[in-house]
Amino acid sequence: MTNLSVNINKVATLRNSRGENMPDVVRFAIECEKLGVNGITVHPRPDERHIRRSDVIQLRPAVKTEFNIEGYPSAEFIKLVLTVKPEQVTLVPDAPDALTSSAGWDVGANMEMLTETVEKFRDAGIRTSIFVDPDPEAIKLAAKTGADRVELYTKPYADAYASDREAAVATFVEASRAAHGCGLGVNAGHDLSLANLAFFHERVPYLNEVSIGHALISDALYLGLPATIAAYRECLRPAAPAE
Repeated sequence: MTNLSVNINKVATLRNSRGENMPDVVRFAIECEKLGVNGITVHPRPDERHIRRSDVIQLRPAVKTEFNIEGYPSAEFIKLVLTVKPEQVTLVPDAPDALTSSAGWDVGANMEMLTETVEKFRDAGIRTSIFVDPDPEAIKLAAKTGADRVELYTKPYADAYASDREAAVATFVEASRAAHGCGLGVNAGHDLSLANLAFFHERVPYLNEVSIGHALISDALYLGLPATIAAYRECLRPAAPAE
C-alpha cells in the first residue's frame, strides 16, 4: 500500500494566527498516527510563518511512524536536519519568500550543490528525496546525485485532472517508470486531494508515498479528522486482484 504522509504546516498556520499553542501540532501529529497515517511531513521555512524550528525538535520524539522534513538546503536547514535526523528529507527549490512549492528542481543547474547535500544526509543515515517535475531527464540527473527517491510535483496533474484525467496522469506514469528504472523510489505531492488521488494511485506505478497537507486539513474541517484520514487511506488501497 502506498504510504500516506500528512503535512501539518496548515495546523501550525492556524496556531500561529493567535500566538498560543492551539491547535497543538505535536498532539495533531500523534492523533494522525493513531488514525493510521504512515508519516508526518513538515516544511519549516526561514520566516517560520507556519512550522517553527522548535516544532521540528519537539516533533522528533513524538513521531513514531516516518518523519519527513522538506525544505531548501540552506546551511540552517541542513544543520536542523542533521540534528533531528528524520527518516526522510525532501529537498525543494523554494525561495525563502515562496508561498508554496511551484516547481521541481532544475537538477542540472544545481547538480554540484544537490550532490554534496545528498551526501551529507546519506552519511547521516537519512533517506533523501529530490522534488522534481515529471521529467525523465530531470529524474535521471536526480539519480546521479545519489538520492534515494524523487518526489513528483503533482500540481500540473491536479490542474488538468477535471478536463482530461488520462492526459493529466500520462506524464506521471512515464516519470514514475523512469525513476524506477534508475533505482529511485517514487513519492508525490502537491494539490492531491480526495477528488483526484484514487485515480493517480491507480494509474501511477511504483508509488511509495504521497504527502498531502492543504486538502486533507481542509477536508477535516468538514468531515472530521478520523473520517478524512479514512477516506484518504481508502484512495490508496491496493486494487483487488482480478478473478
